[in-house]
Amino acid sequence: MPGTNLTREEARQRARLLTVDSYEIDLDLGGAQDGGTFRSVTTVRFDSAEAGASTFIDLVAPTVHEVVLNGTALDPAEVFADSRIALPSLEAGPNELRVVADAAYTNSGEGLHRFVDPVDKQAYLYTQFEVPDARRVFASFEQPDLKGTFQFTVKAPAGWTVISNSPTPEPQDNVWRFQPTPRISTYITALIAGPYHAVHSSWQGGPDGRSVPLGIYCRPSLAEHLDADAIFEVTRQGFDWFQEKFDFAYPFEKYDQLFVPEFNAGAMENAGAVTIRDQYVFRSKVTDAAYEMRAETLLHELAHMWFGDLVTMEWWNDLWLNESFATYTSIACQADAPDSRWPHSWTSFANSMKTWAYRQDQLPSTHPIMAEINDLDDVLVNFDGITYAKGASVLKQLVAYVGVDEFFAGVQAYFRRHAWGNTRLADLLGALEETSGRDLKAWSKAWLETAGINILRPEISVDDSGVITSFAVRQEAPALPPGAKGEAVLRPHRIAIGTYELSPDGGGGAKLVRTNRVELDVDGGLTEVPQLVGATRPDVVLLNDDDLSYAKVRLDDASLATVRDHLGDFTESLPRALVWASAWDMTRDGELAARDYLELVLSGITKESDIGVVQSLHRQVKLAIDLYADPAWRETGLARWTSAALEQLRAAAPGSDHQLAWTRAFAATARTPEQLDLLAGLLDGTETIDGLAVDTELRWSLLQRLAATGRAHDQAIDAELALDPTSAGERHAATARAARPTPEAKAEVWASVVEDDKLANAVQEAVIDGFVQTDQRELLAPYTAKYFAAVKDIWKSRSHEIAQQIVLGLYPALQVSQGTLDATDAWLADTDLVPALRRLVVESRAGVERALKAQAADAAAG
Repeated sequence: MPGTNLTREEARQRARLLTVDSYEIDLDLGGAQDGGTFRSVTTVRFDSAEAGASTFIDLVAPTVHEVVLNGTALDPAEVFADSRIALPSLEAGPNELRVVADAAYTNSGEGLHRFVDPVDKQAYLYTQFEVPDARRVFASFEQPDLKGTFQFTVKAPAGWTVISNSPTPEPQDNVWRFQPTPRISTYITALIAGPYHAVHSSWQGGPDGRSVPLGIYCRPSLAEHLDADAIFEVTRQGFDWFQEKFDFAYPFEKYDQLFVPEFNAGAMENAGAVTIRDQYVFRSKVTDAAYEMRAETLLHELAHMWFGDLVTMEWWNDLWLNESFATYTSIACQADAPDSRWPHSWTSFANSMKTWAYRQDQLPSTHPIMAEINDLDDVLVNFDGITYAKGASVLKQLVAYVGVDEFFAGVQAYFRRHAWGNTRLADLLGALEETSGRDLKAWSKAWLETAGINILRPEISVDDSGVITSFAVRQEAPALPPGAKGEAVLRPHRIAIGTYELSPDGGGGAKLVRTNRVELDVDGGLTEVPQLVGATRPDVVLLNDDDLSYAKVRLDDASLATVRDHLGDFTESLPRALVWASAWDMTRDGELAARDYLELVLSGITKESDIGVVQSLHRQVKLAIDLYADPAWRETGLARWTSAALEQLRAAAPGSDHQLAWTRAFAATARTPEQLDLLAGLLDGTETIDGLAVDTELRWSLLQRLAATGRAHDQAIDAELALDPTSAGERHAATARAARPTPEAKAEVWASVVEDDKLANAVQEAVIDGFVQTDQRELLAPYTAKYFAAVKDIWKSRSHEIAQQIVLGLYPALQVSQGTLDATDAWLADTDLVPALRRLVVESRAGVERALKAQAADAAAG
């Protein structure tokens, strides 16, 4: 939408001029069941530093009825344009503005999202305001450093519940009058309204034994699946751990967690009213990895109550610090909190989050952790692997560098000093310098202000008797991808080096046991490690053991030879995950052929106990074969993988997480008539596997594969939807229909997504997922030209979330060819492209270029 951007310089000027006091927001949601628009009345009180100055307030609304500034009515036709209301001739000191508008419900997950549950036909509402979408609900100074208090008054339909940042009041005549919030930013205010199901409890703790009310909400149609006790357990664990580490009382009056439909992200840290995607209310059996991921999300948002909500970044260039801190502390809580179910959470971090970071950091769009955010368009595409995962990795190294106790002592001082205020990175680093005695300026410059990833390699010499005569760590700084800004640099790393020896496991096999660990600082191109000289050469040398630093790690030839046969024999999960990640990175870089990666996985995965790692390996193997394997060998690789998956499915313990994971892996690539017959038999009950519960979600997985291979048609999809007439069922059915291998099915999808704009965000995502099938490259090939003909207009005409789904989801990533690169380059030659759109397409192009190189490497290996 034109005019919805805001530059950093505009925000600076507005912040220099204004100090916001309070908002009073009156919303009439009485017609929410019917949708359309709702009346929004905003009264904002603020001070101006200058008499006669002019500024603006933000609002995205179909209609503005009244604008009254300091008692003077302004003509909306004159002052409202391009999502801004001009405010001329301010008074020095206090000013009061009243804006009456009709705002619109959305189905895109932005602003005030409206969803109708097909089960009870009731509407459910929730807000999502990060980054700039509070202005879709009320007039606001939409930037994080203009904090104020917020008092909501909401009229809602009878029988509804309304939840906001302040404790929920008793309604009077269906009107809910909330008390003012503390001083917070616009983007963490929230309203959730509808006939939600609720469960309540409390947390008691802290030095004063304070009781904090806790609430969990979901739609009634999900209530039977809501495991509230497990969610409360994780929440209380987080309260206990954060209270101790932060030494600052929980800053809000209550803590609600609301599982809401069609949510675009994992969750959102609204102050005291966290919204969470309701796929985390598990309708069917899932593996423990899903519960671990949910717990990390819950803890991440709870950490934000202090870091982000209590103390808030001044501008979005410090978004990384918000997200990295919450990520680091949530995983540290899982790893270290007493009685945690997931003490090995750093294994999951190394295996998934850091893999995401490594991928993002090798794209042409790579950027420093502390990115230059010039405007809102920049930040909207910056919720990426660098902001979350690389930043958290670097924070983990910072903790190792300054010391755990010193780190949290600095954080405690930071909270006390800046409570309810706004800060910059320098404020946190200053506090950490005080508590640790370390000068962090050089560290910050090397790690936070540069882009790219380093590679660490061991250089080992041994004598004829196998004794190490020299040991050093070689650090490399590969050139940044073409188009990336800046230059590659060598950085200081705090790492551990682990040595591992094979020893009998007592059952006729072997195990890899760590025999020594050296922790040191690595800096410059070559760092000598005299501590290991004179020792007998171990079977495996692992750099960055314990995953303290952020770097790509390579094994020396002897270690690589050992792990090819014994990767699954590490006694601990973290070193296994680190070696798995290194092998995957080598595959993506074309240093390890896709077919060799497949063999490595098949040789070690049967010994992998960590279910999260197993499921990641499933995804990576499929991706390697689909994109990185020589096309001439691809079908051979898929056949071998599918047969192995079926073998492991049948061998897995009945009812185990591994059995479920292998079932899904097998279903994703089943291809022969016999394999598809098994899927169909599991679906209709004529085939059974001991211990395997073919429940609702698994049934949809089976059916979707059958639809994609032409074995299930509309009648089967309709019948399954009749068994599961829920919103999740509707999405699964949409995916199955879009997956059908016919030109008509693909044309129908294209028309509904590209040529029309009626689909809700979650349904559109489901349809795109079904459209893109790796077995259907030829069927999808004609859509490459159509994509480039349509994508620019889509970006202009759709909301950010909807447009981004289309831009990324429909890019012809499966068409791995020079022709796709040429078509992309021709489109990128347009000089009139919005930078955010250009970035998304450039990132997608990089994936095709990488796949071409990997395919060539695999062909050479063959």
